[in-house]
Amino acid sequence: MQRSALFFTYVGLMTLVVVASNVLVQYPLPGVIAGINLSDLLTYGAFTYPVAFLVTDLTNRQFGPRVARRVVVCGFAVAVLLSIIAATPRIAIASGSAFLMGQLLDISLFNKLRAQSWWRAPLVGSLIGSALDTTIFFSLAFAPIFSMIGPNDDFALQVSPFLGAFSAEMPRWISWAAGDLFVKMAVGLVMLLPYGALMSRLKPMPGIVASAQG
Repeated sequence: MQRSALFFTYVGLMTLVVVASNVLVQYPLPGVIAGINLSDLLTYGAFTYPVAFLVTDLTNRQFGPRVARRVVVCGFAVAVLLSIIAATPRIAIASGSAFLMGQLLDISLFNKLRAQSWWRAPLVGSLIGSALDTTIFFSLAFAPIFSMIGPNDDFALQVSPFLGAFSAEMPRWISWAAGDLFVKMAVGLVMLLPYGALMSRLKPMPGIVASAQG
């Protein structure tokens, strides 16, 4: 009973994070800092999506890669369906594809590194998974070459200074991707705090290889 309750809790958390991120990624961050227009650099989704890696890593630690993949697939299916309603179909497709590839890579890396230092598996998995996720998502969601899956976003395609600060100009979505990856990596580091705090409470189930530090 407890195992089933935890499984559905993880699926629910995963769905919540992905749907929220799919909506928030459509809203650039307002304001100007040090002369940098934040709308040229970031969307709100960059701050919420990395939590998905925390959910995946905690599931993997407690139940192993097989159950973690099931949580990812269930969260993916529900999130895509809800995102079609909450966001645009193109955003839903881009998010679903990026989410699935990034999370599955995270699970694989986590499982290979779980016997090493407690922080190595979640950190490496989330950083490399985030890089893949960002590349897939922003390419499918905004690059003109993928317009067959949905209309282009004119604001995202407008040329602006790279990262809102450099003289080189390029489509705004490329700066979004770079800024998004930077924030994901920063949040990935922060997510080590709740992961470390929950390690003592979420022990691996019998038969699951524990990390080096418990």
